[in-house]
Amino acid sequence: MSVEPPSSGRPTGPPSGPLSGPSQPPSGPPSQPPPTGGTGAPGPEPRRPWWRSAPRIAAIAVVVVAAVILAVVLSRGDGGNGTSADGEVFLQAAGKTGPDPFTESTATDSSAPPATPTQATESAPSNAVRGVDGGAPGLYGGTRNTAACDVEKQIEYLRAAPDKNRAFASVARVDADDVPAYLSALTPVQLRLDTRVTNHGYRDGAATRYQAVLQSGTAVLVDDRGVPRVRCACGNPLTPPVAQQGTLERTGDSWPSYRSSNVVVVVPSTTVVNVFVIFDDERDEWVARERGDDGDKDKKTDRPVKPSPSVSVSTPTSPSPPSSPPTSTPESSTPETSPPEPPTTEPESPEPPAPPPDEDTTATSRSAPAEGASQSPPL
Repeated sequence: MSVEPPSSGRPTGPPSGPLSGPSQPPSGPPSQPPPTGGTGAPGPEPRRPWWRSAPRIAAIAVVVVAAVILAVVLSRGDGGNGTSADGEVFLQAAGKTGPDPFTESTATDSSAPPATPTQATESAPSNAVRGVDGGAPGLYGGTRNTAACDVEKQIEYLRAAPDKNRAFASVARVDADDVPAYLSALTPVQLRLDTRVTNHGYRDGAATRYQAVLQSGTAVLVDDRGVPRVRCACGNPLTPPVAQQGTLERTGDSWPSYRSSNVVVVVPSTTVVNVFVIFDDERDEWVARERGDDGDKDKKTDRPVKPSPSVSVSTPTSPSPPSSPPTSTPESSTPETSPPEPPTTEPESPEPPAPPPDEDTTATSRSAPAEGASQSPPL
């Protein structure tokens, strides 16, 4: 006969109904039943805050970045290139160092007389670009067996100043280590025409850029296409000028022979110039100077058939980017506009015609930004 153990008063199995007493607090966030419509169907999914939307975050980020970039560009002017009023051109006398020089002067002679170019027969607007071929006989001058610039001194000046050497290389578009070879390959001559260029000064560790007119007689180094690449009075690298629209404002120096109608732009020769035919005014003779030579190999040569450079005319068709005068902030070098069209062929003329009268010769003045820059005439 079995005997039932006494009851302990504890339940021996699962309860048959709900537990009594207060309910326990939930261990997590309470679940909410989905909202229902009038028919009891689930309602639309709740909207997330706008700042948690990935597409909107991406769009906002793009807008913010674009705004920052635009602010930086506008604060720096011409895309980081110091700017000034459009159409400003700085006139630079042959014998003066000018503002923001890269080096001390390496010019050995700046006395070449001006040459009157054979003017184009067509009527030209006031903002026309007058081009001369870089290989034209008589475009440049010099003294037989004498270099217009001391190239070795120019190399030494830049070698002693690595920061300037790097800035110079950036304008010349060569490696810094290649600057000596680059300079040695250039040919020292003198301008015989007032010539438009883009000049590059040096300030605060960087190159500055501004449009300039170099006076006839300026000692320069030209490349194998006859294009001026260095102004020896200051060691500044040169590049082709930027075409500009409208009336130009002239600042800087003044010289009696200046006429805006006679200012030219050197157009790269279509072929490599192995021998430059230059005019020696001191001896009244013509000289053949080999490319890259400092004058040691100069030889007398016959008078060329066309001793006065012919001029072609082209008109700018698009606005130029802002230029940086000597008063601008430092900037990096930027690419230039394309040069004007090659010069046209003209009938030989035994004597070049007299230059046309200048449209305005009244001088205006402005204080130059650095020592060596003087009063400024209108172009």
